[in-house]
Amino acid sequence: MIGYRTYLDLIPKLIRDKEVIASSMMKEVDRCRKALELAGGGRNVALVCGGDPGIYAMAGLVYELAAKQEAPPEIEVVPGIAAVNGCAARLGAPLMHDFCAISLSDLLTPWELIEKRIEAAAAADFVIAIYNPRSKKRDWQLGRAKEIILAHRPPDTPAGTVTAAFRANEKITVTTLGELAPETVGMQSTVIIGNSRTFTWNGLIITPRGYGDKYEI
Repeated sequence: MIGYRTYLDLIPKLIRDKEVIASSMMKEVDRCRKALELAGGGRNVALVCGGDPGIYAMAGLVYELAAKQEAPPEIEVVPGIAAVNGCAARLGAPLMHDFCAISLSDLLTPWELIEKRIEAAAAADFVIAIYNPRSKKRDWQLGRAKEIILAHRPPDTPAGTVTAAFRANEKITVTTLGELAPETVGMQSTVIIGNSRTFTWNGLIITPRGYGDKYEI
């Protein structure tokens, strides 16, 4: 078992009898290379990710590195529950129509490109799920994203934040785009902002799929 130490700490029962290689944040390339090295030597290796390995996680990097090898080992991607799925379930049904996910981390993507994507998504009326919204070092990006989206949507647009979904320290907040407070959001949070038809009911966020336009409901 190879993974980020914080994620491995969440699954003690699954790793109890396994050889474990844990590392800190920012060591993604090292973890993937080690997994490929061990697998290439005939070992069965599980590379542990948070959420779904194919969404802002390790699957893509593993394939990038494997593509450079002459004889890469067999690779299987085991799907998981992504943050966007888990948080949407906690908030109600905010993703029932077209949506997009945008990460605000500019560690690997230039901020200028991130802003273009936020602008395009807001103008196109997508429900927007925001990953990596804020950290100690990145404390202004969510506020800027909010400004961009507010140029296209009214302040009363429903918005929700879920921190540490399905974990012991889970926190769920249903608010509006105008009242969204960036200082209450952290790296374990996912923010979902509704589109022009999204509404709240019983403390939940619902985005209509359009059934009411075609059928009597």
